[in-house]
Amino acid sequence: MPVYSMTGYASVQSSTPATPGSSEARSLPAQRLGLEIRSVNSRFLDLSFRLPDELRSFEPALRELITQKIKRGKVEVRAVADSAEGALPEPQAAALQRLLHLQDKIQTWLPGARDLSVADVLRLAAQERSGGAVSEDSLMPLAKQAVKALLAAREREGARLAAMLQDHIQQLRSLAQLAAPLVPQLVEQQRQRFLERWKEAMALAEGATLPEAAQDRALTEATAFAIRIDVAEELTRTASHLDEISRLVTKGGEMGKRLDFLIQELHREANTMGSKSAALELTKISVDMKVLIEQMREQVQNIE
Repeated sequence: MPVYSMTGYASVQSSTPATPGSSEARSLPAQRLGLEIRSVNSRFLDLSFRLPDELRSFEPALRELITQKIKRGKVEVRAVADSAEGALPEPQAAALQRLLHLQDKIQTWLPGARDLSVADVLRLAAQERSGGAVSEDSLMPLAKQAVKALLAAREREGARLAAMLQDHIQQLRSLAQLAAPLVPQLVEQQRQRFLERWKEAMALAEGATLPEAAQDRALTEATAFAIRIDVAEELTRTASHLDEISRLVTKGGEMGKRLDFLIQELHREANTMGSKSAALELTKISVDMKVLIEQMREQVQNIE
């Protein structure tokens, strides 16, 4: 299955001519339908609609269509329905008479009300003529086309995110491989440092030989130091988390929330490695890992 991003955009339009053979077909301009869907990341599915009054009755059908295809994200749907560009409606005599009657009635009650302009008449006539002109048979196929285009855009962005995650996983594994041999080296350096200081102390106190107790004490100190700085568990858990992230990305489908949890665990392990660090090299590795993990966190928040 593909990896889907929650970020995407789609815009589709169609023009629906007046019904052929109708008595008003010559005067009714083509109906232009436009549908725009944009989505960004969100913890849950958050749908919002901006529809003109004549399309509000289709909101439940649009909501059902989108929820069947999209599971997470803040999704905004905008729609327009108006006359095709350049086409002017030709008002019918009955509509003009109604407008004139309404104007006279309103001016009777409100003598200061101005007369309707030609633009007002055309606009009101167009609204009256377009009312109910959009049918579910014309809107829903357009909506399906828009949702399909949105899913394609989210899939393309998801593929880019998946490639980035796999690349960061490889970089984290390389850093973990660099960190693994550092601990034994640091333990041996600590043991040697203790023995050298013990020898210096014995030399100042007239003794030139190194007692066996010093060897035992050096071993004890080195053991305690090794326990304190050991990051083997952190490296093992890091490798396990990376394997799981890679498996999820390869499998595809809905994984955003699980990836977010795994990224938190990765960050925890990198922090622990940094707190246990006893050498500049290990500190640098921990910092580099946290930078990569933070970059992964930012991108994972966009995955469905």
